[in-house]
Amino acid sequence: MSIVTKDGMKLYKYNLWRKKLKNVPNILAFLRLLLAFLMFFFLVNREAFFNNIHSSWLDYFAALIFVIASITDFFDGYIARNFDASSKLGEILDPLADKMLTLGAFLGLVYLHRANAWAIYLILVREFFITALRIAMVQEGLSVKASFAGKVKTVSQMGAIGFLLMNWPCANCLLWIAVILTLYSGYEYVKVYVKAHNG
Repeated sequence: MSIVTKDGMKLYKYNLWRKKLKNVPNILAFLRLLLAFLMFFFLVNREAFFNNIHSSWLDYFAALIFVIASITDFFDGYIARNFDASSKLGEILDPLADKMLTLGAFLGLVYLHRANAWAIYLILVREFFITALRIAMVQEGLSVKASFAGKVKTVSQMGAIGFLLMNWPCANCLLWIAVILTLYSGYEYVKVYVKAHNG
């Protein structure tokens, strides 16, 4: 006859809870993918599907989708870090969902003539270049953890997108600030890579 102690039962319940929690970041990342698609749809299909709705209401709805998606991004990372719920699938889904969200927002805003095309071009070129560089760094065993500048860059991009979606004053000023921070954070990655190769 086996005897299960209180500590043993607690440990069993904790492991069971953690196993269930492990899927939550992936579910949130997948939800963010869907929300990114939905937001882009609302931005570029206004005349075809929503011509009877005032544009300001469509702005509010697109911004709401973006805010909800951004919240899922926060909880996705928080749960993965603090509850040991990271996974290989999550390592692929999380950055993919982030890129789809920002890419969809920026392209939609260019389509609506709210964002400067050169600013968006510079941001997207940096994102693609650094993504490729990070893959190379991983293959070479170098650290690819997000720097403080990278986190500030993300916040600045999110802020700029929010202001542009709502068509608020100073939105394009925030966009150019985001461009500067985006390029600077990219420079930091390049600096780490060059330093590692030059000893």
